[in-house]
Amino acid sequence: METKSIMIVGVGGQGSLLASRLLGNVLLAQGYDVKVSEVHGMSQRGGSVVTYVKYGDKVYSPVIEKGEADAVISFELLEAARCLPYLKKGGHLITSTQQIDPMPVITGAAQYPEDLVGKLRAAGAELVAVDALSLAEQAGTSKASNVVLMGVLAARMDYPMELWQKAIEQCVPAKFLELNKKAFELGLSAQSV
Repeated sequence: METKSIMIVGVGGQGSLLASRLLGNVLLAQGYDVKVSEVHGMSQRGGSVVTYVKYGDKVYSPVIEKGEADAVISFELLEAARCLPYLKKGGHLITSTQQIDPMPVITGAAQYPEDLVGKLRAAGAELVAVDALSLAEQAGTSKASNVVLMGVLAARMDYPMELWQKAIEQCVPAKFLELNKKAFELGLSAQSV
């Protein structure tokens, strides 16, 4: 199998590490060689965070160059736009519609771009945009939007649901297990806006 690449992007504190662990567990259970990068960015301070996941028969490096990603999973709209150049032609962009103001917007030096969903579609991205934050709140906590997006991804990948459920059980602390399972289920059935 040729090597596939998935980028998980967001803002510090949104749970990209858990998302990459869930995805990595599922891919390992399918027998792939999997490489996951370290998190890049200001993860502790609300800055941009990027995690690379590469899988296939043999993977030598987790790094993903521009135009190489088969999919970009974004926890925040502006991060989706920022990482669009990494998506290969025909790749899939799955994003939350959540907007988190970066520092230049907070200080008034810039404005948050308008209609990013429309702009991403106009750029030719195979776009799935969901209100992951609302679905996570529906599941019981706003912090589960990362798992909602893993559900959205799982609905578009051809791997047994039992593997995803097992990965959630292995990666999520017991006291948060049921709400994360619910968040995942809500992601599975989420419709793009």
